[in-house]
Amino acid sequence: MSFLKTPEQIARMREAGLIVWEAHQVAADMVMPGITTAEIEEAVDTFITLNNATALFKGVPGKVPFPAATCISVNEEIVHGMPGKRVLKEGDIVSLDIGVRLNGWCGDAAVTRPVGVISPEKRKLLDITEGALRLAIELMPRCQYWSQVAKEMADYVRKAGFSVVEELAGHGIGADLWESLHVPNYSNREYEKNQDFRLEPGVVIAVEPMVNVGRRNIKTLRDHWTITTTDGKPSAHFEHTLALTRDGVQVLTASPDGRGWAID
Repeated sequence: MSFLKTPEQIARMREAGLIVWEAHQVAADMVMPGITTAEIEEAVDTFITLNNATALFKGVPGKVPFPAATCISVNEEIVHGMPGKRVLKEGDIVSLDIGVRLNGWCGDAAVTRPVGVISPEKRKLLDITEGALRLAIELMPRCQYWSQVAKEMADYVRKAGFSVVEELAGHGIGADLWESLHVPNYSNREYEKNQDFRLEPGVVIAVEPMVNVGRRNIKTLRDHWTITTTDGKPSAHFEHTLALTRDGVQVLTASPDGRGWAID
């Protein structure tokens, strides 16, 4: 099928994924009380530019173009948070989503980090959301269809007492950030009938569980980008770009030695 990638294309995507990983390390070093989200954005944007890559999120069209290289979402913000004057505080959690294009190929990854000491509830939220991504990595080589993986991810989250965000999903990725495959973190009959896809060597997808402490319901703020929980309770977001190969899953946005969230 046309969306399948060759080993050579996957190798080029790995090069983009390494830039994503390194950009995340720049951001991680800055996550502490007293830092503004704009300061993190400036450092990440500068790093991407200095490495001859393109920030994929900057300029994405909408009612207003997205203005930054990094989506930075704090506490009840699920995704697409716009960096600005907000100051991180002890006990916050902050979701960092970074995508780049390098030499024509893309990488995309997200992680939610604690700011100092966080509550037990937030710690569990991070563990479960990361665990859902880890489960996907483990199951992809064993399952025939994505829906089978998605069902297990949703069951895992719901058994922990949390909610799966259903309106937002992962995606195919390659030469473009958003390619044809629709990669939700749950499944139902309509998806299985109309959008499900076979898991086979050459499939490359951005898998990104988004999990809420409270209800799954979401809303978009007046900035036209930031998506939050409707009940004001915290949300977390973990993501990697994953390639299914004949040898298993390759995490294209892992560290040079293959380490990272959901795979350590």
